[in-house]
Amino acid sequence: QVQLVESGGGSVQAGGSLRLSCAASGYRYCMGWFRQAPGNEREGVAVIDTGYGTTAYADSVKGRFTISKDNAKNILYLQMNSLKPEDTAVYYCAAGRSRACSGGWRRGADFDYWGQGTQVTVSS
Repeated sequence: QVQLVESGGGSVQAGGSLRLSCAASGYRYCMGWFRQAPGNEREGVAVIDTGYGTTAYADSVKGRFTISKDNAKNILYLQMNSLKPEDTAVYYCAAGRSRACSGGWRRGADFDYWGQGTQVTVSS
């Protein structure tokens, strides 16, 4: 059993930055961030293979968001810069086995554990 607890959400103006954190109680090879805006489906934002450190991003956040993991503390981060109003959503941390980091990661189907979510609101 892996418990995931997100923090760091909040309200910020467009162009600002936030850093999300996800404290994990156990280990899973693949970890990621997802988001869901009202009326929209959940979408994958970023994923990291904790073995090799390989990362992948949704096109909409490339160059603005950075996913990283402190393996010693077992904390996953999402640094979000140059935020836009369209980034407004509830952000979820997720963890899964190695196949969760495969090409279909954005669907989130292979992630076993999910956090409760943290709200990010970006105003124009």
